[in-house]
Amino acid sequence: MPTPILRIAIPSPLRRLFDYLPPAEMPGAAQVGQRYLLPFGRTRCVGILVELADSSELPREKLRPALRQIDQTPLLDSELMGLLGWCAEYYHHPPGEVFAAATPVLLRQDRSAEVVGILRWSQHPERVGMDVGELRRAPKQQQLWTLLQQGPLDAEQLNRLMEGWRGPMKRMQEQGLVHCEEQPCLVVAERQADRAPSLNPAQQVAVDALHGVEEGFSALLLEGVTGSGKTEVYLHAIEHILAQGRQVLVLVPEIGLTPQLHQRFTRRFDCPIALLHSGLNDSERLCAWTMARDGQAGIVIGTRSAIFTPLPRLGLIIVDEEHDASLKQQDGFRYSGRDLAVVRAQRQGLPVLLGSATPSLESLANVRAGRYRLLHLPERAGGASAPPLRLLDMRGQKVEDGLSPALRNAMRHHLHQGGQVLLFLNRRGFAPTLLCHECGWVSQCRRCDAHLTYYARAGLLRCHHCGNEQRVPAQCPDCGSLDLRPLGQGTERIEQALQEQFGGVGVLRIDRDTTRRKGAMDGMLESIHSGSHRILIGTQMLAKGHHFPDVTLVGILDADQGLFSQDFRASERMAQLIVQVAGRAGRAERPGEVLIQTHAPEHPLLRLLVEQDYRAFAEAALAERREALMPPYSHLALIRAEAVAPNMPMDFLREVAELARGLASGGVYILGPIPAPMERRAGRTRAQLLLQGENRQALHRLLRALLPPLEALKLARKCRWSLDVDPVELY
Repeated sequence: MPTPILRIAIPSPLRRLFDYLPPAEMPGAAQVGQRYLLPFGRTRCVGILVELADSSELPREKLRPALRQIDQTPLLDSELMGLLGWCAEYYHHPPGEVFAAATPVLLRQDRSAEVVGILRWSQHPERVGMDVGELRRAPKQQQLWTLLQQGPLDAEQLNRLMEGWRGPMKRMQEQGLVHCEEQPCLVVAERQADRAPSLNPAQQVAVDALHGVEEGFSALLLEGVTGSGKTEVYLHAIEHILAQGRQVLVLVPEIGLTPQLHQRFTRRFDCPIALLHSGLNDSERLCAWTMARDGQAGIVIGTRSAIFTPLPRLGLIIVDEEHDASLKQQDGFRYSGRDLAVVRAQRQGLPVLLGSATPSLESLANVRAGRYRLLHLPERAGGASAPPLRLLDMRGQKVEDGLSPALRNAMRHHLHQGGQVLLFLNRRGFAPTLLCHECGWVSQCRRCDAHLTYYARAGLLRCHHCGNEQRVPAQCPDCGSLDLRPLGQGTERIEQALQEQFGGVGVLRIDRDTTRRKGAMDGMLESIHSGSHRILIGTQMLAKGHHFPDVTLVGILDADQGLFSQDFRASERMAQLIVQVAGRAGRAERPGEVLIQTHAPEHPLLRLLVEQDYRAFAEAALAERREALMPPYSHLALIRAEAVAPNMPMDFLREVAELARGLASGGVYILGPIPAPMERRAGRTRAQLLLQGENRQALHRLLRALLPPLEALKLARKCRWSLDVDPVELY
């Protein structure tokens, strides 16, 4: 019997597997899902065995042997290997990059998957408080001592903070100044024995429906108004699954939502809970991933990439805030965590629960078609009432720093009554741009078709698209005038205005700029719950999932951003964001109120949302989508191209469009190419080509036929291009 040929997925942009012979020495039999160390060109790399074959397109004598078998047993189980193969085919993405996305960074290297704990160094208890001056002859030890004053640090953190730390650290250990201990990466928190609150009738119906799910796949959409107690339904469903000795995977769209869910879960369950998100360092992520794979973690909470976590006893997948666009990866391997949750549940024959106060139009269409079962929570839990929404017509109003007189008066009233106020503005920085009052010059990014955002405190101009940053000029670069003025409002400007207008009242700003530091979000949430800050201003980070029982007024400063966008999904996102932000008000005993500032109070979709509810808005929006033959009533694939040469992306996509028209069957439309809505970004010119299919199968047949000749085009090697199946952003 001939030696089997190893067909291996290697991280590369090539859409194929690579054939190798087995290594000279094999500690164990070759099994799909193992990692191998491989020669690849002039380098070495780690790949994952996907298939065992009897033959290859190349003669055996031309195949290179693998260097070493890293794993004696498969790193990834057969269910996950099948899902990843499906992903490579559905998203038409290079299989090596797909398989790499499913493994922690440290396992893409030649190292063992065994995890025994994480080494952390700290000041020796008997030397805490020692003056750093005692180490005056050892500057590196001084630096280390200062770093360790912040608390224990692991090797990865130390690598980021200081070069060449290991030698000085060893000497400090020998002197008894520091000590090192191995800490488990997955700790079972001491259960606080939270008593489960009584369920209201709608919650009980939902829980009973989940408990009554028969063996096999089922998709359930839990639509509950904000504050209706969706998390409590999750907890009851998880309790039922854990009692069967099985595991649960919970996906959340944002890293900011993981700490509060983790706290809630640890108070209820005494099983190990693993967290998987981008805020972890590589060692922490590997440890949590391994504990989940080995079945030690009963619950895994993570962002979209956690969908690829191997779980040997998986019994339920929950997707919280299923409508959120953050569940879609926007670069590289562009997959949807929500859609893959449904696919994984279907392939493994288990239930998936999608939860949202504002379900995506795709999910509502699936309910209509009978593919999903709807569970509805129409009322807030605990007797709280939903806050009324009211439009504030901004036309002709005297607006100061983005705040209308009516909104300022309402804020004073609610603060006087002891409530908290939350203001929402989805723009960071002090102002969206800087303007010369004399000649009209505006702060434009040299690398993008975008204005530079003005940051007053830092004295900087920043591009939120390419990261370009520069100091604020002392005078106008065009005319030399000193009269440079910020134009428009950002969260930093609103924060300053609030501090001036509401002196003595604590103001807290929460956006990406104020929460960069690890643990910053947790500290801010604690200060909100303590009442030390009574006015909150923030971006969409404040809109999702947070429970602020003392917030009685929500002010949405600019509801018009999503009403007139080129993106057909913009109005849906606008409605979801308004409802989600509004849901922060009146969640406890105190009644809430929501004021929405707009210059378009007669807009039909906006009025429908305010005068009726999100469901009425969604029905109207679905009718519009059906008329326009847009998703969910058609299927899209977007080919993007960019290059430094201005004309190259359009020239390349014209050739692609010509190929596509020759290959397309009925019901598939080739739209474009056109310049991207932001044509120039990060110094590159961008264009896009949209492929639209009335039938999903016909669209994918076209993509399979199109990619080989597309990759053979000369311009394909000169442009940076990508394919996005089921895009959620069209820019």
